[in-house]
Amino acid sequence: MAGAAPARVALERPGRDDAEMLDRARQFAEEMSTRRTVRDYAPTPVPRAVIEQALRAAGSAPSGANQQPWRFVAVSDPAIKRQIREAAEAEERAFYERRAPEEWLAALAPLGTDADKPFLEIAPWLIAIFYERFAFDAEGNKLKRYYPHESVGIASGMLIAALHHAGLATLTHTPSPMGFLNQILGRPSNEMAYLLLVVGHPAPGCTVPAIERLGLEQIASFR
Repeated sequence: MAGAAPARVALERPGRDDAEMLDRARQFAEEMSTRRTVRDYAPTPVPRAVIEQALRAAGSAPSGANQQPWRFVAVSDPAIKRQIREAAEAEERAFYERRAPEEWLAALAPLGTDADKPFLEIAPWLIAIFYERFAFDAEGNKLKRYYPHESVGIASGMLIAALHHAGLATLTHTPSPMGFLNQILGRPSNEMAYLLLVVGHPAPGCTVPAIERLGLEQIASFR
């Protein structure tokens, strides 16, 4: 038997004319165009309240059947960050030395990455992002999660945008496999690590690779 339809509320959105919408869209695009992946961080503290507000923004993402399958663990404890770094570097060494195909290593070479990840300790915050593979009802029966990867991917993008808007730098780190995050952070087995986001201020004199982004005409078409 289908459940009752949920209550509905009025949509609250400010009315804006075309000129204002275009101006806001242009400003946001220009702000996001300055976003770069940063691997060299300063140990400068970042208030927890800033991270909380960015996570609130991420939690507003759309999700399959509104199941909101994302779970975020924000880590600032130096001891826990140390454990994460040690585990991540162990997986990274295995990747670079044994698992990575030559084609993938060649693609990474211009970025200058390797198995050493000091930013996992230096940056003031690490945000481990998990997705629920399934959930449980009150009786302990498994409940299917719909489109968890897509939903958490959208939420992760919104989190990165929110942190950039706040003035912080980020790095998306995906050592494989990432099961060590469940163990270190005490997450249940129905959650899978999706992404480890490094968050903080760039180190003084920080540089990034000189890359170019594809132009609008290369990534979008209009019919």
